[in-house]
Amino acid sequence: MRDIPHFIDGARVLGKSGRYGDVFNPATGEVGARVALATVAEVDTAVKSAEAAFPKWAATPPIQRARVMFRFKQLVEERMDELAAIITAEHGKTIVDAKGSITRGIEVVEFACGIPHLLKGDFTESVGTNVDSWSMRQPLGVCAGITPFNFPAMVPMWMFPMAIACGNTFILKPSERDPSCGVRLAEIAKEAGLPPGVFNVVNGDKIAVDAILAHPGIQAVSFVGSTPIAEYVYHTGTAHNKRVQALGGAKNHMVVMPDADMEQATDALIGAGYGSAGERCMAISVAVAVGKAGDALMERLVPRVRALKIGPGTDPEVEMGPLVTRQHLDKVRGYVDQGVKEGATLVVDGRDFKMQGYEKGFFIGGCLFDQVTENMRIYKEEIFGPVLSVVRAPSFDAALKLVNDHEFGNGTSIFTRDGDAARTFASQCKIGMVGVNVPIPVPVAYHTFGGWKRSLFGDVNMHGPEGVRFYTKIKTVTSRWPTGIRAGAEFVIPTMR
Repeated sequence: MRDIPHFIDGARVLGKSGRYGDVFNPATGEVGARVALATVAEVDTAVKSAEAAFPKWAATPPIQRARVMFRFKQLVEERMDELAAIITAEHGKTIVDAKGSITRGIEVVEFACGIPHLLKGDFTESVGTNVDSWSMRQPLGVCAGITPFNFPAMVPMWMFPMAIACGNTFILKPSERDPSCGVRLAEIAKEAGLPPGVFNVVNGDKIAVDAILAHPGIQAVSFVGSTPIAEYVYHTGTAHNKRVQALGGAKNHMVVMPDADMEQATDALIGAGYGSAGERCMAISVAVAVGKAGDALMERLVPRVRALKIGPGTDPEVEMGPLVTRQHLDKVRGYVDQGVKEGATLVVDGRDFKMQGYEKGFFIGGCLFDQVTENMRIYKEEIFGPVLSVVRAPSFDAALKLVNDHEFGNGTSIFTRDGDAARTFASQCKIGMVGVNVPIPVPVAYHTFGGWKRSLFGDVNMHGPEGVRFYTKIKTVTSRWPTGIRAGAEFVIPTMR
């Protein structure tokens, strides 16, 4: 049995707790490794390593930190095949999808390579007579990231490159379901030139999460996961005086107007709804068909869902791999059962999908519901699987109301040829990320990623300029060099004149 260690102070460290979690190969259903689950003491060891490394790293000129990021980017690109294979073996997604997610992570590393420019402050000469003022951004200290199973490379790379480039040190707690990629990224970062202690990886479960949230040596926490846990992380972390950004769940709607290109809309829904087996926070899980778009859309969707190529992610012909664990597979099947009980029409039923040679794998076929209503659990709750719900709306206004009334506000999109409808939708929807004829509107690295409502807890989004603001604190200096006779003490608040 292969053991997956922690990575602390620049080296692999075997767990000392005696507690381990099984890591499965989702395609075969077999245990492929076991991961050490950290104790509170092991988290503390990682924090102490990061604290010791912080002063020297923070004092390293930003241009030198950027050169490490350039080298890290190059090495990740060179190890793309290796990293994708690690992801597929533990998550189950296809190799091509794994590579795509790594590429989106690399884009944030590219943005972090510009940190000398991004950290520039503002300067104003002569805010008063012989008085100048300027601002600077400085690192926080030790930061931590708690990341989900669905993107074991991309989401960590949305966090630690920005934090480290800003001069912080970092502790990553990856998902215990697919932890190998996080450890490998830390090793590559060391090879790129990161000193020991600057980037540590601690594997674990709730014990490790709680230790991170309570540790006084950690200044900021980034989190991505389900809404209940995001809310817990936010309230617990801020109660311990930490800066916290916690990204939660989603129920992303795609509004299809009657004038939309139906072939384009169908392609979009198939890719966005069933790619990565629906295990994406930006997956489209609700199609809102306006007016006559409903029948036209269903006519095209049904054969496409039935024809999905499902199998192990290592097969280059496969479009959708297995779910991550047996437990998650059972949860998704349970939601499909619930939808049938609630009266939705299950047009395509993938619950009994079996694949020869992979009978123990965590596979489910694509599921497609029609006539879903807003009072159903399959509409309200995040399923996180290959289940697409079609809701019929009589008008644009009714469709927009559905989007705005939902508790989640992560992403949404509209497919239409009408510029006025698209502009109105983009302006009036209460959602953090919006696509117009784009099904998965994940912003590029130099913009920011984050939702509204119960999809985000905290005031600052992830990566882009918001990432720089989250991982730094601003300091403003007001300076005067004395000349001539001193004016004496002043007992009123100073004014500039």
